[in-house]
Amino acid sequence: MPGTQTHTQFVRPPRTRWRRAVIGLAVVVLAIGLAWQEREPILQHVGAWWVVSDELTHADAVVVLGGDLDVRPFAAAALYKRGFASKILVANVRMGRAERLGLIPSHTELNRDILLKLGVPATAIATFGEDVSSTQEEAQALRDWALAAQAKSIIVPTELFAARRTRWIFDRALDPVGVDVVVHAYPPEGYSLANWWRHRYGLIDFNNEVLKYLYYRIQF
Repeated sequence: MPGTQTHTQFVRPPRTRWRRAVIGLAVVVLAIGLAWQEREPILQHVGAWWVVSDELTHADAVVVLGGDLDVRPFAAAALYKRGFASKILVANVRMGRAERLGLIPSHTELNRDILLKLGVPATAIATFGEDVSSTQEEAQALRDWALAAQAKSIIVPTELFAARRTRWIFDRALDPVGVDVVVHAYPPEGYSLANWWRHRYGLIDFNNEVLKYLYYRIQF
């Protein structure tokens, strides 16, 4: 029949389909190989794109969030000594069981002790919030402090990959009340933007922060 003949003319021989599949697979393998060879500049660009860091200006306070003791209090002390603020605010973080029993210092106490050891006077250190346990709660507590203190700007130093999530959360909480948030990214111990993918903690931190950022954007 004419219809059957026309259909048969457009059926590709198995050999032709196989050849095209092999060529397609070879192109994919070649693309993967090229991407692997260029992985370092690619990953470097990915990291640089993800990290956000605002230009530093004088603010009413520098904030030490709960978290990395090896970065945040040190960065805050450095900013204080450079004259970017005359006050450092330390998050009053929720204590664990051992901390409540007095067996180990609380996270808030450790941050304060580090600042004092680094030469920040006790009169320049204050706490904010009460029993906070997340960045979202810290942002809300800081909004309350800013309203009470009539503050107009704050600086939040944080790790490289956490900066994007931190800025989104704090802008969302503080921008509506007229408080300018400057999030400044600092490299943690052990890796930098130039080599983060070569280090286990760099890969873990990047992966975790991407997931956290997506979670906060969906949840809030």
